[in-house]
Amino acid sequence: MEGSLYCGITCKWDYDKRTLDISMPGYVMKQLQKYNHPPPKKPQHCPWEPAPRSFGTKSQETEPEDTSPPLDKKGIHRIQQICGSFLFYGRANDPTIAHALNELASQQSCATEQTTKRANQFLDYMHTHPDAVIRYYASDMILNVHSDASYLTARNARSRACGWYFLGSIPKDSKPIALNGAIDQLCTVIKLVAASAAEAELAALFRNAKNAKIIRITLEELGHPQPPTPIHSDNSTAVGIVNNTIKRQKARAMEMRYFWLLDGAIQKLFDFRYHPGLENLADYQTNAHPGSHHEK
Repeated sequence: MEGSLYCGITCKWDYDKRTLDISMPGYVMKQLQKYNHPPPKKPQHCPWEPAPRSFGTKSQETEPEDTSPPLDKKGIHRIQQICGSFLFYGRANDPTIAHALNELASQQSCATEQTTKRANQFLDYMHTHPDAVIRYYASDMILNVHSDASYLTARNARSRACGWYFLGSIPKDSKPIALNGAIDQLCTVIKLVAASAAEAELAALFRNAKNAKIIRITLEELGHPQPPTPIHSDNSTAVGIVNNTIKRQKARAMEMRYFWLLDGAIQKLFDFRYHPGLENLADYQTNAHPGSHHEK
């Protein structure tokens, strides 16, 4: 007997095509009614406004400091409610809002009128795209992880670590990766200030490898033996450090805990590989994108 509803998630099975579609119909509209948010005057395809870009320059300007008036307790509580209401939905059913929720959550304790404006834009996006669907394909049940980081893109000179976890097969050189729907995702601000892009990527690998180890144990206890988990990164320096293929002179100044990754590689728990950013699914969540990018 197949299950069609689990923890509020609707499951639609197709045994002929060997697919599973999950969704949460009606959940978004119910939350929008809860916050009395009206429909947007025009479709909103961007959940979080990206920072303005200066084309033709080698470096980008930092975002201007938010000088708008702070919110009262009622306003802050509303921002916190929005984060809590859509966090489960985003983790379970809509990976496109991970970055927006992470930004909103990082500002909720000291929210301002600018934060309210950003929250309303997020709700406009949810009203435009209320019913996301994730499709899973039958696979070899091999855990794959895509890891990425964005350097100095969060507040207070912080960096952001992201990860995309899916079940597929063992990647083979010169052959396309068998992609699948995400079973988990990571989008968080790295607590320590990274001194370089390589250290930020190393921190992202560390966070993703810790999560992957838990998922590995779960899959093995479910009867799906796991080979060394392939973890893809688009930073060749970070991959070289964890695979011990480059000299670690300046890397000694990096956070000591990150070098646990070398032990995981030696113990055949992880297989760290370099792949360009265009092939890295975690790259999507590291930064805010314009609406045209989300529509693709």
